[in-house]
Amino acid sequence: MRRGLILLLLLGGMQLILPLGRDVPGSGALLTLGFLILAAYTVGEITGNFGFPKLLGYLIAGMIFGPFGLATVSSGAVVKLTPINQIAVALIAFVAGAELKWADVKRDGPAYARILGVEMPLTFVVVAAAVFLLRDYIPILGQARVTEVIVFAMLIAAIAIAHSPAATLGLIKETGARGPVTHHTLGVVLLSDLVLILFFTVVVASARAIMPPAGGGEPPSLPFVLWEILGALVVGTVLGLATTAYMRFIGRELLVFSVIVALLGVEIARLAHVELLLTLLTAGFVTANVSRIGEEMIHSVERAAAPIFVVFFALSGAAINIPEVLSIIGVVVPLVIARILSIWVGTTLAGRRSGLEPQVANKIWMGLVAQMGVAIGLAAVIGTVYPHIGPSVQTIALAVIAINQLIGPVFFKRALSVSGELPGSAPGERVPQHAPRETAVR
Repeated sequence: MRRGLILLLLLGGMQLILPLGRDVPGSGALLTLGFLILAAYTVGEITGNFGFPKLLGYLIAGMIFGPFGLATVSSGAVVKLTPINQIAVALIAFVAGAELKWADVKRDGPAYARILGVEMPLTFVVVAAAVFLLRDYIPILGQARVTEVIVFAMLIAAIAIAHSPAATLGLIKETGARGPVTHHTLGVVLLSDLVLILFFTVVVASARAIMPPAGGGEPPSLPFVLWEILGALVVGTVLGLATTAYMRFIGRELLVFSVIVALLGVEIARLAHVELLLTLLTAGFVTANVSRIGEEMIHSVERAAAPIFVVFFALSGAAINIPEVLSIIGVVVPLVIARILSIWVGTTLAGRRSGLEPQVANKIWMGLVAQMGVAIGLAAVIGTVYPHIGPSVQTIALAVIAINQLIGPVFFKRALSVSGELPGSAPGERVPQHAPRETAVR
């Protein structure tokens, strides 16, 4: 009741104050930023009281107050706050990379590769087949040739295999989860982004070969694609070593420095034409594994990122076009179900054969349901490559992403709860003392 009253007061205050700053450049975006932090945090507390992840509340707040809800947050304000998303992605990637310890990579990397080597291709095939079967219910495919249907299905499936490190890390940070399910799910979802980039590149190149885009421009050359990936490793390593040097010889104002590292990473990745997520993943990995005091830097990043994460998820919710999702719900729901089932089957089977404990292998899939940033970016890329069918691909893909992002955190929190890896679990459910170390993102 009290938090509901707070929301009403915030909404009323927003309506009263916003008109006063119409003549002041940038005032609307600043007011929106403050409103989103408070409103999303309040809705997150409400969802938390009902046992749902707070992250889900942040997304719902964005949907309620965004351009397709009450429109308290306008489309223009969302565009102006786009840099917040870039900083959030950079910080998320940096912390994610820091979670990868070299000893863990050597020990568990082959198991993660086996899991993704089964789960991602299986998801791709199942979702592509589902699109092909549902082609009569997709308007643009009504009179399409078989080759167009195949390409359309390939592109949708290429986005469907994406997971969300942001959602996984966000929930771990929120709950303070600790244990083998937390540890291995995080490892799988982080490695999945590297695999995704390679997989997506191959799929788009194959789609171009099957159906060359009309007016879509020339495909990127092989050297350019290789530089995006290998260059990200090089640039990330240099940034990580520079961060380590600062930690060793100066080591002051880490809270401010962490934001500077994120901003610097975003700009360097843009100028060097390398993949941002992989660049910051590498930088975080180098910082945590080379520097003895890397953990101190990571904790500073977490403190700086807390309000940014709230805005990031709220803006992601605001970007969900609710009427559009509802208009194609008959196609989207079967695709969501097909994706979840294939993730479950592929991850469980491969996880058991990779040497992981059955109780761990059976639950990793629940942390792979969510989708967000990278998947949305891939949808935008397809829209650029195929101007004709791209918008329809984007519409369906974004609708699938929206549903997955809403239900994904609920699945993962359930997995952590039944595994006894959440703080306050029953004594009999506690993870053993030899379980992997507690993740730094609480």
